[in-house]
Amino acid sequence: MAEHLRQQQQEQPRSYQVVKAATAATAGGSLLVLSGLTLAGTVICLTLATPLLVIFSPVLVPATITVFLIISGFLASGGFGVAALSVLSWIYRYVTGRQPPGAEQLDQARMKLAMKAREMKDKAEQFGQQHTGQQGS
Repeated sequence: MAEHLRQQQQEQPRSYQVVKAATAATAGGSLLVLSGLTLAGTVICLTLATPLLVIFSPVLVPATITVFLIISGFLASGGFGVAALSVLSWIYRYVTGRQPPGAEQLDQARMKLAMKAREMKDKAEQFGQQHTGQQGS
């Protein structure tokens, strides 16, 4: 791969390589200057804003916390509302017999619970009969 790249570079005229290098250097230099200006602007803005932030921090910190709590409350409320609507929709589809996803698993779980309840009832009756029979002796 590197050999193929070297071959391509040797085939290109020297002036073309010089133009490519000049373009790359110009683009890189321009981006470097822009990043330096951005950094300088950020430092200047922070220097000017710091006293204002210190002066207004007793107001800004509680305001920020309040805004955060309000936004969190609205988002949570909306999420709970969507969840409630989807649960109600699922229940409606289940009750009307449209078999929503997971209905088969729910039916199987209900059958297992009913079987276990019957088994426990039978065991309780057997225990009661044995216990009553022992007291009567």
